[in-house]
Amino acid sequence: MADRLTQLQDCLDQLALQFYASLRYLSTHHPNSSLHSPPNPHIPPFPASEVSPTQRPDSPTSFVAAQKELAADLVLKVKEIEELVGVLPGLDKNEEVQRERIGELDAELKAAEEERKKAMAEREEWVEKVENTIARVGR
Repeated sequence: MADRLTQLQDCLDQLALQFYASLRYLSTHHPNSSLHSPPNPHIPPFPASEVSPTQRPDSPTSFVAAQKELAADLVLKVKEIEELVGVLPGLDKNEEVQRERIGELDAELKAAEEERKKAMAEREEWVEKVENTIARVGR
């Protein structure tokens, strides 16, 4: 399972994809209607019968139902994102407490690094002892 930040990024990516898909659906499946009064009198109105090749209008009832479903999907995804943001650590702590915690973690990390260095040195000593013992036995 991914960490919380990765889950949050995945949800944001999915939300962006849902926005794109929703806008794409709305722009290609909307029912046509003619403009009754064109904003510019020098431009003739665009008749409703002319449909672009990429447009496939749905019936008004199915279009409204699809709009509601798309909106509900977007709301659910936003709620999921809000839940993930709500469980991120440190949101309930002020900046000073977070800085103290970072300092504590930094000290723990330095102690662990020193311990690792000691263990590596000890390992090197044992490797050298074993190699010397093997060399003596082989003579």
